[in-house]
Amino acid sequence: MPTPRPGIETIDPYKPGRAEAPGANRVVKLSSNETPLGPSPKAMTAYQEAASSLHLYPEGTSAALRDAIAYRYGLNADRIICGAGSDEILHLIAQAYLNEGDEVIYSEHGFLVYPIVTKAACATAKVAKEENLTTSVDNMLALASDKTKIVFVANPNNPTGTYLPGEELRRLRAGLPSHTLLVIDAAYAEYVKRNDYETGIELVSMSDNVIMTRTFSKIGLAALRLGWAYCPSEVCDILNRIRPPFNISVPAQLAGVAALVDRAHTEAMVAHNEKWRAWLTEQLGALGLPVTPSVGNFVLFEFPTTPGKTAVEAEAYLAKRGLLLRAVTNYGLPNHLRMTVGLEQDNKDVVDALEEFLKA
Repeated sequence: MPTPRPGIETIDPYKPGRAEAPGANRVVKLSSNETPLGPSPKAMTAYQEAASSLHLYPEGTSAALRDAIAYRYGLNADRIICGAGSDEILHLIAQAYLNEGDEVIYSEHGFLVYPIVTKAACATAKVAKEENLTTSVDNMLALASDKTKIVFVANPNNPTGTYLPGEELRRLRAGLPSHTLLVIDAAYAEYVKRNDYETGIELVSMSDNVIMTRTFSKIGLAALRLGWAYCPSEVCDILNRIRPPFNISVPAQLAGVAALVDRAHTEAMVAHNEKWRAWLTEQLGALGLPVTPSVGNFVLFEFPTTPGKTAVEAEAYLAKRGLLLRAVTNYGLPNHLRMTVGLEQDNKDVVDALEEFLKA
């Protein structure tokens, strides 16, 4: 029988947010942090117009998309790499830079892809304790050693919704060994409206050991699996050597370009999120469910451990009514649920159902 690489069999496969509610007349999926406003109309048009060229391979380097990203954010297109979601780029980074015996640091409630790519590369994970469900720079630096090859920081973090100010990211980079890659996963950057927040572009521009990853998934193109990273030139060259050929489909490339142009749609998503995230935070708190302050397009909130009122029971209660939230036990948060900010009525339906659940 063929034998896999050491560590592969210890990987817990990634489980996406719940998408079905058997028996429910209506299903509201608020478990995967997708935008409730749908894709950009311009992106949909571009996607549809790609139908006549489905028999042709894509342009292999995603040049038009990289140019559009570069124009939108004032970057050098030669330092941008595109992937089938930012997940693929995280896998490429681990594949390119990790060996058996190397160490990777990430926070205790960090994105579940980090342990997957670490174990797949036969490296060793070092998990840094968080402070108030927020990544701790001090705890990360305390774990750093000559063996540390990669540090993953989701900023803002999923599923907690918390973030590190730019000053803290710079302090982290300054305290790490020069041979360590700092990977800043800024998947939710569009939704952050804090003056001290930085996406990581500045750090990449002034360093040769920082990567910033981004995604189109949270701004309406989740189905197309489209992500990108801004890297030092040398890192970009290495990742392109192992990047699968034609990894971004023609429809995805064209839709991505159109979505970048349609700033009004993105601004509408952000404005909707700002309004209803604040409303959910207030309403859930009023029900006695503490909410972790979030800057993303979701909220994390805590349930009591009293039998009949737990997070597990609440998730089941909501699912029977077609309201799908994300259980985060596999993130080490068994007493919490994570909820994507939804449409007005969907948000209200969840709050009303939770009020019924807690009173029952």
